[in-house]
Amino acid sequence: MGESGKEGRIGELEERVTALTARLDLQEGRLAAMRRIGRALSSTLDLDQVLSIVMDQVTDLMDAERSSLYLVDEARGELWTSIAQGENMEEIRLRIGEGVAGWVAGKGKTVNIVDAYQDDRFDPDFDKQTGFRTRSMLCMPVRDPAQKILGVVQVLNKRSGRFTVEDEELLEALVGQAAVSLENAQLYLEAVRKNIELTEARDELERRLAELDLLYELEQEVAQASDLGALLDRILAKAMNTVGAEAGSVLLREGESGHLYFKAALGAKGEAVKQFRLPLGKGVAGFVAQSGEPRMANDLEQEQLFASDIASEIEFPTRNLLCVPLGEREEPTGAMELLNKTGSGRRFDEGDLRLLTLIAGQATRAIELEQGAEEARRADRLSDIGRMLAGVMHDFKTPMTVISGYTQMLARLGDEMTRDEYAATIVRQVDVMNHMIRELLAFARGETEVLVHRVHLDRFFSEVEKLLAPQFGERGIVLGVRLDYDGTARLDEEKLRRMVQNIARNAYDAMPDGGSFVIRVGYDEERDRVVITFADTGPGIPAEFRDTVFESFATHGKRGGTGLGLAIAKKFAEDHGGEIGFETEVGKGTTFRVELPRNEETG
Repeated sequence: MGESGKEGRIGELEERVTALTARLDLQEGRLAAMRRIGRALSSTLDLDQVLSIVMDQVTDLMDAERSSLYLVDEARGELWTSIAQGENMEEIRLRIGEGVAGWVAGKGKTVNIVDAYQDDRFDPDFDKQTGFRTRSMLCMPVRDPAQKILGVVQVLNKRSGRFTVEDEELLEALVGQAAVSLENAQLYLEAVRKNIELTEARDELERRLAELDLLYELEQEVAQASDLGALLDRILAKAMNTVGAEAGSVLLREGESGHLYFKAALGAKGEAVKQFRLPLGKGVAGFVAQSGEPRMANDLEQEQLFASDIASEIEFPTRNLLCVPLGEREEPTGAMELLNKTGSGRRFDEGDLRLLTLIAGQATRAIELEQGAEEARRADRLSDIGRMLAGVMHDFKTPMTVISGYTQMLARLGDEMTRDEYAATIVRQVDVMNHMIRELLAFARGETEVLVHRVHLDRFFSEVEKLLAPQFGERGIVLGVRLDYDGTARLDEEKLRRMVQNIARNAYDAMPDGGSFVIRVGYDEERDRVVITFADTGPGIPAEFRDTVFESFATHGKRGGTGLGLAIAKKFAEDHGGEIGFETEVGKGTTFRVELPRNEETG
């Protein structure tokens, strides 16, 4: 072999070595890039950071000018640029099937284009917008292990010509790395989402449990309360502590005026604010109580409804407030208001609004219960007044009968002395009626005043017999008055007369078909007490009524009864330091026994 042949072989070998060296360098570079991608995948779960590293390596290894990664937005049926290299690049969105990348996403096939402007799928508008000139393109779908298309990798402008089959193979390997990144990120995001959901579920459960605890505590407060004002104070204190506030108030509508008054107020100026009345519609509380809409204001300078005059007058600096209605939205009964949020942030939020609304619901229930009870009490009072008036009218029958009878006789008499006697009897009965009215009023008010003086019992019971005999006789009731003691006692004579008449009328009502009624006056020398018994032959008192004989309005089924007579009799005995009791037997009759201190010095 000649020298020239040897030199040719050496040159050829050198070229082959140079080519192999270049290819080896390229492969080493690619391996190094793959290692960098691998390290990135294992070092962070930040999807944007990993994908940015992958796309930088894609551009370098593919010897391209720039690359883009499009991800699939299934909800909108679009692709969007998650990573887009180049200056001033903004997010690009295109429909699946639109443009080269959209076609690849729709068909799931790789596209290798030598001249983009010669391909009908290419949209040159993007070049016009960016000023970039696209020549060659290599576009490949990114799939997960289930072959679902996650996105598209697009590489632009091969620097050394066109993209080759080797470039496609290399890009396929790199795309696999991108797919791993996307899958890992999706798994991570799914785990994060599940964790967030679990955390939110736990927080929601804790919130619900806290609300249930709060409702239970408030329910106990409402159930045990006997005074609305004290109850609202406790509920308001609970609201201030739970929500976090420096001061608070409960405002209720006032009668026919519709003005709001402070039923409860706590905080530094709680007592001072109670003197104010707020017209309905004025201020935040007035607006809420009128409209039924809650109001939250964290910047009072911007809150036009805020009534600053009250805050200024009581010198209470107010930063923010939260106010909710009490009662139904259509007809609120008032409002609950908290002032100056405490704690971190010092601003009321939707959670505070929810809590205060919950507490206001319990306050509303307490108010409605109290209003219902008050209406029942009012109805009872009206009923009591009606029955008391009925009792008065019934009690007036006896003196009115006497007055009527004596007036008629007076008109027919010519004897002046007899007329004077009858006139005195009429005047006395008018006095009895006046005393009845005073006594009923005193009984209703619970007064215990007695005006004692010496009462001659023989004369007193003689008058009683004279007044009762005609009425009892009309019904066929035999009246008897027996004086085993005819001395004196220091008593309130008018109250004594009322007591005797009440017990007598009770016996009269119990014997519509006649019978006997005996009043006996005796004296217990050992105890220095006057003992008066009233025995009738009526039907007796049934066992089920015996415990309530002396209670007000306990009529025990008697027609026309008011239930006040024996209650007043008992009060008379007790006011005098005495006592009253009874013995009864069904079918045989009842005997009432009254013992009264004589209060006279023994002669």
